[in-house]
Amino acid sequence: MTTETNDVSRKDWDTYFMDIAYMVATRSRCNRRHVGAVLVQGKKLLGTAYNGAPMGVEDCLEAGCMIVEEYELSAVEGTERMIKKERCIRTIHAEQNLLLFTDRIDREGSTVYVTDQPCWTCANMLANSGVREIVFHRPYPKDSDKVALLMQRKGIVFRRIDPYEAPAQTSRAVVL
Repeated sequence: MTTETNDVSRKDWDTYFMDIAYMVATRSRCNRRHVGAVLVQGKKLLGTAYNGAPMGVEDCLEAGCMIVEEYELSAVEGTERMIKKERCIRTIHAEQNLLLFTDRIDREGSTVYVTDQPCWTCANMLANSGVREIVFHRPYPKDSDKVALLMQRKGIVFRRIDPYEAPAQTSRAVVL
C-alpha cells in the first residue's frame, strides 16, 4: 500500500495508518503491552481496536494480570528445546477485538495495520478473516517464524514497516 508522494510534509499511507494504530493503542490499559490495530480497505479506515479486558470487566490495571505459563517444543538450529512463554489471559488481543467489531464483508481483501507482529493465535484468526495483507511494526520473536510461514502458506502479504518511528507519547515499552 506504500505510495510515494512528492510532498515531503505528507506521510505515506503505511506511516499514516501505522500512526493511527499507535494512537489507538493508547486506549489500552494493559500493564505489559499496548497494542493497536486498524482495518483498511484501499485508503478507507473501516475499524480500530486495542488490547484489553472484555467490556465491563476489571482490566489488568484494576485487578492485575492473569499470567499463565506455557511450554512449547521448538527446534532451534537443529536442536529441540522447550521454550517457556508467559501470557496474560485477561486481555483480548487487539487483532481479536478488531475481528469481533468489524464485518467479514469489510475484511475481504483488506489490510490490517497492527503495532506488533501478531501472536500465533491472532495469526490463525487473521488467516481465516479474509484479509489479504498484515502490516506490523514491532516484532514478536516468540512466534515469528511459524506466523510468517502460515502467512506465506495462506498467500497473505505479511510485512514489517522498518524503518518506522511511532508518534511521540504512543510507544509503550514492551515487557515480555
